[in-house]
Amino acid sequence: MTTITLDNITKRYGSAPPAVNDISLRIEAGTLTVLLGPSGCGKSTTLRMIAGLDHPSSGRIRIGERDVTELPPSQRQISMVFQSYALFPHLSVRENILFGLKVRKEPKAQFGPRLAKVAALLGLEQLLDRKPAQLSGGQQQRVALGRAVISEAPICLMDEPLSNLDAQLRHEMRREIRALQQKLGITMVYVTHDQTEAMSMADRVVLLNGGNIVQNDTPDRLYGRPSSEFSARFIGTPPMNLIKLNPQTRQLLARHGHPEAAEHAGAQTLGIRPEHLRLSDEHGLPATVESVEYFGADSIVICSLGGNTGIAVREAGHMHAAAGATVQLQWSADRQHFFDATGNALT
Repeated sequence: MTTITLDNITKRYGSAPPAVNDISLRIEAGTLTVLLGPSGCGKSTTLRMIAGLDHPSSGRIRIGERDVTELPPSQRQISMVFQSYALFPHLSVRENILFGLKVRKEPKAQFGPRLAKVAALLGLEQLLDRKPAQLSGGQQQRVALGRAVISEAPICLMDEPLSNLDAQLRHEMRREIRALQQKLGITMVYVTHDQTEAMSMADRVVLLNGGNIVQNDTPDRLYGRPSSEFSARFIGTPPMNLIKLNPQTRQLLARHGHPEAAEHAGAQTLGIRPEHLRLSDEHGLPATVESVEYFGADSIVICSLGGNTGIAVREAGHMHAAAGATVQLQWSADRQHFFDATGNALT
């Protein structure tokens, strides 16, 4: 198992702002680390620099104890799975999986045992003689995984590998990739813009925005203790409600049982997740219903409160509420988050 260390890595393209801006990061051996963020945040660029496909403008990259900053991809002991499966259409599944071993001129005696092991691991035994065009999207992704895994490299890099699959297949492949990583004990770096993939698979999530690391944390802390308004809004469906503490809102909070929120030192914004808000017929802060979205197992009630609009409340079942109706909002004080004028979390 191998660690990956990035020391003050910056990547610039011409005179544009840095795509990756002086980030430092240590990825522990044997973990699955997800690089998460919106399009253009620098996550794929970071992955490509680890792979050796892009060269950093400044900073150093180490894999284990080796400085690999100047080394080509072939000397970094890595495998990689791309967003496009990148399978050779004229080759069979067997030939696609073995392609890397042949290019590297590894001993032919190892081909059979290693192919059998990988095929069994990924459920490809019955598909080895088929061509990629005869496979489903999920099966093609398994072949791409097999080609990476058969190399037995200690590090596997994945660049949005599930984005071309439908929702059901993505769910299945998330579980398979995580199980594969744990079974093999490899260090995996996984790039995605999908928070569901990140939260369900990762040991650690590195959230990026504008080429900077916003938060590097475990999934539960990223959800439960966001370090900024950006973290709070990026994680969660619907995202965390951010309520501006204007004079009107502060008066409502003080009057209806939340003086600690109204008077929190330095706070400019109050954050509460939709699932931590409750609707009440009697006690709470008065809010006005804007709309109701029904999703089967639950409903999302959108409200306005103290001049703040778009406040989401998650309620179990089918919630019936007319637009313009007055409801009462309740929540526990231990579910509150506070942010200062710069958007950073307050303790």
